[in-house]
Amino acid sequence: MQSQDVAPRPSASSPSSPTGPVVDVEQAEAALVEHYPRLVRLAYLVLPPTLGRSRRVLTAHSLTQRALPRTRASAPVIPAQSAGPGSDPGYALVRLQVVRTALEAGLPLTRKAWPKRAQLPPLLPQVWGLKLFPRPGGADELGLDQRLSALSGPARAAYALRGLDRLADGDVRKVLAEAGVADPDAALAEADSIPAEYGLLDSCEFDPCSLQARPTDLMRRRRHLKVALAAGAALAVCGMLLALPGDGWGPDGAAAPPYARNPAAQAALDPGKLTRVSPAAWKTATRTDFSVWPARGDLTRDRALLRRALAVWARPGEAVKVSATPGTPTGGPAGPPQLLYAGTVDEAHVVILHDGLRIVRYAEPKKGAQGAALDFARVDGAGRAEASAVVLSRTDGNVRYLTAPWVRRAGERDLRAPGSGAMDLALTDGVTAPLASPTLRAGGCTSWNVLQLTDGAGTRLVTDLGELVPAHLTAGPPDAPVEASGAEALRTWAPYACSLGVMRSAGVRGVNAWAYARQPLPDTDGKAAWVCTRAETWRGDGARVLAQFHTPRGRFGAVAAQAENVPACGPRAPQVLAGVLWKSSTGSWYLLAAGGPGTESVKATGGIKASAKGHLLTAEAKRGAQADLSATLEGGDSISGLR
Repeated sequence: MQSQDVAPRPSASSPSSPTGPVVDVEQAEAALVEHYPRLVRLAYLVLPPTLGRSRRVLTAHSLTQRALPRTRASAPVIPAQSAGPGSDPGYALVRLQVVRTALEAGLPLTRKAWPKRAQLPPLLPQVWGLKLFPRPGGADELGLDQRLSALSGPARAAYALRGLDRLADGDVRKVLAEAGVADPDAALAEADSIPAEYGLLDSCEFDPCSLQARPTDLMRRRRHLKVALAAGAALAVCGMLLALPGDGWGPDGAAAPPYARNPAAQAALDPGKLTRVSPAAWKTATRTDFSVWPARGDLTRDRALLRRALAVWARPGEAVKVSATPGTPTGGPAGPPQLLYAGTVDEAHVVILHDGLRIVRYAEPKKGAQGAALDFARVDGAGRAEASAVVLSRTDGNVRYLTAPWVRRAGERDLRAPGSGAMDLALTDGVTAPLASPTLRAGGCTSWNVLQLTDGAGTRLVTDLGELVPAHLTAGPPDAPVEASGAEALRTWAPYACSLGVMRSAGVRGVNAWAYARQPLPDTDGKAAWVCTRAETWRGDGARVLAQFHTPRGRFGAVAAQAENVPACGPRAPQVLAGVLWKSSTGSWYLLAAGGPGTESVKATGGIKASAKGHLLTAEAKRGAQADLSATLEGGDSISGLR
């Protein structure tokens, strides 16, 4: 951030425009307490990422707590929130002070001027013995954080004011001008350079009030105190650090300082104790999952790299980007994990580890450990299908996989084009050639590339959903699904492939597509297909169900109904019922509803009253009408429409 971004301002005791309403200290305090989480989030977003996540958290709280004026002050004539119930002068006043001091905190220190209070480390709040930082979000939040880090402070402030308070550009311009920004128009233009993904700002990735903690190093802090008291002790301390066993200081790379050690922790961090499985173990094992993968890659004997990977896993430093699928714990290993891969992939060194519950990927640039990343994925209970591949890297819109030792052949196919066939992918020591990732594609969904794997048990399809382990694709009735690689299954999936995009970064284990009904369309418009797609997660709950409707003239299936955490369309409760308002080629509107096999009758109530024997219902309707659906199953049970 350049120093000219923020101009000198009057004293903090009078931070607002004199033309606004006068706000009492009590009113400002009430607004600060009521909106404290929003104000801290705003400060966290505006503060420069170079501070590190832990210091940004504490500084954001410190600046927000100091935003209270000492005496009565005039609030700026700017709406508090354009999307809120009305203008709150108290909130506008403290928000302006938060933005101003957060921008000042990003100014570089110079010898020509005394530092401002916001530029100094916060005296309060302080947390001793812990490092605090927000919980990691998903891939989308991580991408937005990276893009925001490239903006200047005023541009981040403009983006945050637009996203958090829904301020119009004119109001954002006024806030920035009041906060001392020399060129608010330039800040707004710079903020326009990244997509307006304002909904992501509500994620835990940017929430300094919902934190996770890591221990600091008490011994190292004591050593620093001794260095400050006696400069000569510094040489002795450095000598002691260099003489430490286990490759010393440097190989820990991006890891945080070590915590108090015990024998179990020592064993978990020792590269020599990593579990390595025989290359032929999977051939005679009673189960085929990640536990029988051999260690592969050209760096499996690089002790320094393996030590860094283990150290960062145990205690990731502030500069490490950490991500985890929902429901996956991110703590260190309980004992020596299993090594699956260590090698050079594209422009990075990558290590893949497995501890029985999780797959963990550590990646660092070829030169140095700056920019290291640590990713976690839950894989407990994985079978042969789910343990077929792991993501090694994503670069330039492509993804590389490490495949299971039992995989004989790999290919790439477009799920949107079932008749196009699969293109062979080269396999080198289990590593695939790069293939286009659908999750990294920009623009509309014109294709959906999946990985096709062939082994002694058959051919299956898996797809990248932005996580370490790809999701396994199947088709057919929920109680008897088949692999999605067959001709009929491919035709079933084709219109609905792009709907997989809504299941990204959700910890999805597998997705099944079931074509449960075909329905004649009124006015001789052919037949429509009803398909239910159900995404199961690794954690067991959080399953997502979509009922989709596809007409002969449509390129894609339309989502007619969706629900989460319901048993519908699954092995426990295979039945499903959904409906849609549809306009025929003659301009007439109809309610179309369909249940699965075994549905005796369907009934509509509410805005549309109709019933029909069997699993299909067609009724005339008016545009915008709403109806409640129910169905009676064979045996007398009843179900309601998916919602």
